[in-house]
Amino acid sequence: MSKKTQYEELVLQALAARGNAYAPYSSFRVGAALQTPDGQIFTGCNVENAAYSPSICAERVAVAKAVEGGARSFVAIAIATATSPPATPCGVCRQVLREFNSELPVICVNPSGDRRDLWLSDLLPHSFSKKDLDV
Repeated sequence: MSKKTQYEELVLQALAARGNAYAPYSSFRVGAALQTPDGQIFTGCNVENAAYSPSICAERVAVAKAVEGGARSFVAIAIATATSPPATPCGVCRQVLREFNSELPVICVNPSGDRRDLWLSDLLPHSFSKKDLDV
């Protein structure tokens, strides 16, 4: 199965989640869909705040929902933006995703059908992990 068809449902759910984004200040709407090894999908969208720093990215919403649902292992994430090329996760989201899978496939898409298939390890080389806390 090709990557394009392998992650099709994940991509569709990320695009749908983007429709629920609350982005009145930046108008930068983002949706994310995070998949577990057993096929569960947890979605998220960005939620902005007038004070800016309390805003939360779609990827971290999806991770928080997944963790609250008992998931601790993820096999892929799709992220939907309107940019061309599709935007990649911010640094904070990269680190949060790294906590659970340093080799996570990251599929970045936009509503026009543009797509970038990446690896989290390429987006966050030399990452910080719990092994770095062993003193």
